[in-house]
Amino acid sequence: MKKIIALALMTTAISGSAFAQEITEFRIGILGGENAQDRMNSNQCLADYATEALGVPTKLFAPADYNGVIQGLLGGTIDMAWLGASAYAAVYLADEDVVEPILVKTNLDGSFGYHSIGFARADSGITSLEDMKGKVFGFGDPNSTSGYLIPSIEIPQSSDEITMESGDYFGEVKFTGGHEQTIVAVNNGDIDAGVTWADGQGEWEDGYNSGALRKAVDAGLVDMNDLVEIWRSKTIPEGPIVLRSTLPADVKEKMTEVVGSLHENDPDCAYSVAAGETAGFFPIGHDAYLSIIAARLAKNN
Repeated sequence: MKKIIALALMTTAISGSAFAQEITEFRIGILGGENAQDRMNSNQCLADYATEALGVPTKLFAPADYNGVIQGLLGGTIDMAWLGASAYAAVYLADEDVVEPILVKTNLDGSFGYHSIGFARADSGITSLEDMKGKVFGFGDPNSTSGYLIPSIEIPQSSDEITMESGDYFGEVKFTGGHEQTIVAVNNGDIDAGVTWADGQGEWEDGYNSGALRKAVDAGLVDMNDLVEIWRSKTIPEGPIVLRSTLPADVKEKMTEVVGSLHENDPDCAYSVAAGETAGFFPIGHDAYLSIIAARLAKNN
């Protein structure tokens, strides 16, 4: 990975002051998943590195929902974001030239897949989708890959009886607003079960190695012994870190270096940005998301 990034940077040797001649600020959008302030805090270290590398102020934006980041990229008011695969598909389907995927967060084993995880309270008696008949099922955001797109496709495939229409099989299909909101709602008993994302590696008690459950454990929001996994999706490709295509080439190269070397230079910052343990951020391209683009296109038609 270091060699790949180094090769990409061999064409430029520009100081931070030179960047200021082309851009006056750099703007990073952060998808939902936890409350806005926590999202800002988790990514502040990355913003600081960006400011140092580019020589211009870096601003963080944490819109209320996924669509805020999507529209920010499409409208040119956000320069970089770590998107879920479905959110990337949404941007691409709206304008295939507006962003470029550059890097992807990897798991400790080097893979870049994760899962949508269905879960309920351990004392609820719910251990499977069959136990969810007539009950309230929570999903994070319509533009979330693991929080809606993939479960909305795979859960109905698990049984001829199951649909995603409220009041049909499930008593209610409810959008909570984000991963953290889903986890808290299940933990508090406000909904019967929900879905969120995790790499599925490591221990359940830790919230796995990375993902929304791990973030919730680290924040002290839940004790995983109070929760139980009731469903797991097939492997989903981790979403890409994207840059706005019209950014100057030297800015793209510098930010690729910043994020690509983050794990090596500052493991704590990488942990914070990646929502848990990671082997680092490695190059990724558009072709990794063709299946998700096709799934989103089919879902919306």
